[in-house]
Amino acid sequence: MADLFRAFTSIGPADHGKDVSLAGWAEDVRNLGGIAFLIVRQRAGTFQVTVKKSDADLFARASKIVRESVIAARGTVQPNRQVRNGWELVAKAVDVLGPAAAPLPLPVADKVGADMDTRFDNRPLDLRKPERRAIFSIRAIVASAFREYLERQGFVEVQTPKLAGAGAEGGATLFRTDYFGRKAYLSQSPQLYKQMLMSTGLDRVFEIAPAFRAEPSDTVRHVTEFTSFDGEVAWIERQEDVFAFLEGAVDHAIERVRAAGKSDLELLGASPVRPKLPFKRVRYEEALEILRGQGKRLRDGDDLDTESEKLLGQSLAKEGHEIYFLTGYPTSIKPFYVMADPEDPDSSRSFDLEYKGDEMASGGQREHRYDVLVGRMKEQGLTVENFDFYLKAFRYGMPPHGGWGFGVDRFVQKLLDLPNIREAILFPRDRTRLVP
Repeated sequence: MADLFRAFTSIGPADHGKDVSLAGWAEDVRNLGGIAFLIVRQRAGTFQVTVKKSDADLFARASKIVRESVIAARGTVQPNRQVRNGWELVAKAVDVLGPAAAPLPLPVADKVGADMDTRFDNRPLDLRKPERRAIFSIRAIVASAFREYLERQGFVEVQTPKLAGAGAEGGATLFRTDYFGRKAYLSQSPQLYKQMLMSTGLDRVFEIAPAFRAEPSDTVRHVTEFTSFDGEVAWIERQEDVFAFLEGAVDHAIERVRAAGKSDLELLGASPVRPKLPFKRVRYEEALEILRGQGKRLRDGDDLDTESEKLLGQSLAKEGHEIYFLTGYPTSIKPFYVMADPEDPDSSRSFDLEYKGDEMASGGQREHRYDVLVGRMKEQGLTVENFDFYLKAFRYGMPPHGGWGFGVDRFVQKLLDLPNIREAILFPRDRTRLVP
């Protein structure tokens, strides 16, 4: 049984002349009259099973195998310089473990394309393509690198609730659900909970988990369910103290991808550039001036729209800055928990992390003073009583703290220059897609 799942890449000179069993998907079936070849795919690539016509029954059955069926082949390992890995399996038995229906709803091995809806309607088949799976090998490296870097900095990984009684930024973009007769919402961010943890002594935490936003957006960079990489750090004096952790994690992820994901990057035709540290800092006012110089009409206090982000990204990329911090946003356009600069209350201690013209992260120093926090909530029209669970943590001693929320899906999209964020998600959810 152990040999059945043996990887073809483990076959070598020591197996010459031995009988082994290999399994995989039948990518192609070629009947050349006197001999038949099965090209069988495993995770690492394909191997060749050779079926000779001298065994008429085996030859007839092998020749009729439907492409993409799961097969198990037992036979003798023989050298063949013309095939991958230099070895082929001369079959003594071929069994179909899981037959595939025909015709296939989309091509797997062929170069013929398929539209995005067809691909995502048949996502398991779509993910059989090596270049699709390569995206998720890279994504796994990214998540691992984030964890590795922050754990070295003394961070503790946590898991916060994904069902909540209130949202971190109001109710406009919340998915509402029934919770045993009470209103509940899918979490749009772990913001409130990770801040609460800053009062516990768990003073450096991070989380990589799903989040949900009921935004009616149909773009190549928005989805309704996404993976958020969040961090929060206590005992800071300024928002700049947060930057080093986030830029260190991002830099480490890119470095790890470049080192450990070479074959996947080659398959995807991607070559991410490792950024220079520290990342460039661009003040909000400076960004407005750059954009006005490019003909973009923005007033003081305006948020940057998608077009503005892209124009700014293009301008800074010419100076060698693919990734940079955008700092000092107006307090008026930031959530209640963001601290205003004591020296300039109209300017917040906040930042966005921009990469190739798209926002990757938003963060900054939080307001840790109870009275000021409650005042900010009232200014924004929030019902303070709904946030009592959150405010309790601030009544009994909350240290200065700050952090970030970072979109993993969008980062993988930009890292690999994928045309659509959905390509970076195994089973994407948007306004029109709830299955598979």
